[in-house]
Amino acid sequence: MIPKDTIMSILDAVRIEEVVSDFVSLKRRGANLLGVCPFHKEKTPSFIVSPAKGIFKCFGCGKAGDSVRFIMEHEHYSYPEALRYLANKYGIIIEEKEQSPEELMAQNEREKMFNINTFAQQYFSDVMKNNDEGLAVGMSYFRERGFRDAIIDKFQLGYCLNQRDAFIQYALKNGYSKDLLLKIGLASGNEERLYDKYQGRVIFPIHNLTGKVIGFGARILSGDKTKAKYLNSPESEIYNKSQTLYGIFFAKNEISRLDNCILVEGYADVLSMHQAGIENTVASSGTSLTSEQIRLISRYTKNITILYDGDNAGIHAALRGTDMILEEGMNVRIVLLPPDEDPDSFVQHHPIEEVRAYIENNAKDFISFKTQLLLKNAANNPIKRAEVVKDIISSISVIPDAIYRATYIKECSRLMDMPEQSLMNELNKQIRAKIRKNNPIQEQQNIVVEEVKTEPQNLNANTIPVGFYQEQELVKLLLMYGDTEIDIDGLDENNEPVIYKVSVASLIVDDLKNDDLLFKDETHRMIFDIFDRALDEGLLPKEQYFVSHENSKISELSATLLSSPYKLDDWNRKEIRVKTEEDVLSKLVVTSVLRFKDMVLDEKRNELTRQIMETQNVEDQFALLVKKKKLDDLRIKINQELGIVIAK
Repeated sequence: MIPKDTIMSILDAVRIEEVVSDFVSLKRRGANLLGVCPFHKEKTPSFIVSPAKGIFKCFGCGKAGDSVRFIMEHEHYSYPEALRYLANKYGIIIEEKEQSPEELMAQNEREKMFNINTFAQQYFSDVMKNNDEGLAVGMSYFRERGFRDAIIDKFQLGYCLNQRDAFIQYALKNGYSKDLLLKIGLASGNEERLYDKYQGRVIFPIHNLTGKVIGFGARILSGDKTKAKYLNSPESEIYNKSQTLYGIFFAKNEISRLDNCILVEGYADVLSMHQAGIENTVASSGTSLTSEQIRLISRYTKNITILYDGDNAGIHAALRGTDMILEEGMNVRIVLLPPDEDPDSFVQHHPIEEVRAYIENNAKDFISFKTQLLLKNAANNPIKRAEVVKDIISSISVIPDAIYRATYIKECSRLMDMPEQSLMNELNKQIRAKIRKNNPIQEQQNIVVEEVKTEPQNLNANTIPVGFYQEQELVKLLLMYGDTEIDIDGLDENNEPVIYKVSVASLIVDDLKNDDLLFKDETHRMIFDIFDRALDEGLLPKEQYFVSHENSKISELSATLLSSPYKLDDWNRKEIRVKTEEDVLSKLVVTSVLRFKDMVLDEKRNELTRQIMETQNVEDQFALLVKKKKLDDLRIKINQELGIVIAK
């Protein structure tokens, strides 16, 4: 257990903008920060971070919360795991009692996997630096490739001894199970006969966005053609290769700063680029480029530069990746290296200034790249030229933004010396063909089907309980102004008019409790009960208590209600006085309470009406009519106070 005072120290230390910016590129928008939501696919930013309130909120998918909730959602951590992550980030020591072997065994599966991967990485790194075989084979390999100690340490490179089970025995001796070693992919075989999966290979640890080791890539050093050149960790709860980029943890800040990501193919390519100071470089090692990897980059920039080998395989991969990047609404440039060169060798053989200049001078947009590449084989053959045009138009057709499509059509018209309208006609033809293929009954022209946005609350008219919004309005007032004192008109003991000062929480809670009114929504009721208990104890909680609450329903709702996608203009600067919620708070609170009561009364009246219609006994019917008349009179009185005329 993490002590409560330590939790408060963590929450006091964290800055939401610092936590979120480790994963999302944020830009200042008034008092808030704006970025592309990391929790759902979107092209128009709707993800807001409020440093003043310490909360995030996406107005597209509805996710919201504080720093702890963000880490829980993003990294799929438990509440304690997220707290430990933040404590580590801000240098806060968590003093917990030492865990017993039984407690260690009871740790959840993800934590065990992270632990054993970290343990393995430290072992492989230590072997390469302090073991004779590790130094002679592993370290020699990296140094012969030109990698200095700084880059070896930064990427935590290592070596696995060329022995049957040296690592396995060491892991078992330190309390790790055979089952876990097999599941995480560090061992092969079965529980009766295990052997090191990566024996005799150099090790490239793969990190997630927070720097945790989630898997490994291992390269063979012998010339044995019967064995795979590279082995990679299997898919697991913590490692999904299609959603992972090698080097992203070390590159993300530089990608955001330079607003560009350089995409290469291999581990060594990333190492060489980083060693040369080009640190906005990542690789899709272990898999072909995927849409998930592109979306991961899009959190930090909309610009990708593909830097692949100059051979046929590199050209094919670049062509395939180009369309995928365009389809995600991102900008792409392609740099092809000279034949027989890859990024690793090119950086090793050229001064850094030359490398930077080459990338800058040879980066082409996808139209120029395809035109130059494909026209080589077309020569003066009109049929082949037409095929090149269609290929380029096919790439343009996947771009979701119509303005960008029109711009690229104009550029294609210039490069291919063809009428713009002819190219536009072909574009529309291809788009319509795709629409018909994906949805045969859909009739649309000249547009790409837009992404369907998720409604924040996932509620429809049939599922929203009666009074939901009236309850929510009162909860919002409690969260925003619970401890704020307001003036309320009343009478003293001599029936003389007097103004009382009460807190917003006291007025709402006491008034509803006096009339024995309860919220129907579970989360609304939990927040109401917290304020009720707090009033008894004489200490009302602040906003932060709720947005950082361990109960996810309370924290998410609180963050949602405390967020707003709108920003009031600075009218004072323009010498225009505009009333704010605070200016009319007393009236707002009273009105909201009355609206809630009106809703409750109306619901009771409707129920009585139903009972009257179903009752056959005249006396019972009369009694129900009397009850309904009292409710009618009370509702008329409430609505008079609200300034509403009831027509029924």
